[in-house]
Amino acid sequence: MEIPLRADAERNRQRLLAAAKELFATRGVDVTLDDIARHAGVGTGTAYRRFPNKDALIEALMADRIAELGALAQESLEDPDPWRAFAGFFERALALMAADRGLKEVVFSPGRGRERVAHARRAIAPVVTKLVKRAVDAGVVRPDIATSDVPIINFMLTTVVELSRDVEPELYKRYLAIVLDGLRVKDGDPLPVEGLSVQAFQQALESFHGKT
Repeated sequence: MEIPLRADAERNRQRLLAAAKELFATRGVDVTLDDIARHAGVGTGTAYRRFPNKDALIEALMADRIAELGALAQESLEDPDPWRAFAGFFERALALMAADRGLKEVVFSPGRGRERVAHARRAIAPVVTKLVKRAVDAGVVRPDIATSDVPIINFMLTTVVELSRDVEPELYKRYLAIVLDGLRVKDGDPLPVEGLSVQAFQQALESFHGKT
């Protein structure tokens, strides 16, 4: 049975979580526990008593944030219009990640966080698969779209977010519109390479981050 924290210890924990949320959103998850402690106005020792390492803090904060992406996908499925549901998920997911640099980094970094974070990541794929399949079956997107194309396109567009954040934070919307136009069904050549399976996409992410 988990022993409740004393009132002062719980206040410090909440201050650390609030500080981490702000710093992760603006600077990404590469900030240190020392940075977070200073921002929270607590001692470094206090930070390490509440969270033994940064992955523990990422798990406490980011599992629910990633689950929000899954909730967005599920809400999109409830839209009766397959194209609006498909495009709307892109728009809302990108807006969420554009506003939170840390969320974007954790979503696309398999090594970040612990099991709750990994579980939240894995839970998104089946819902996105349904979104893609429904759009393909309805004939509103190209028939050769794969589930893994969705996170890869999001990865591409969050790179635009990072590039233009300090100059034009909403520039990614221009490129999202271009991408969505390309995903619509129209006469044209088939895509030159097949999309990755979900498992191959995860392997690609792990390999990419292993080299950086």
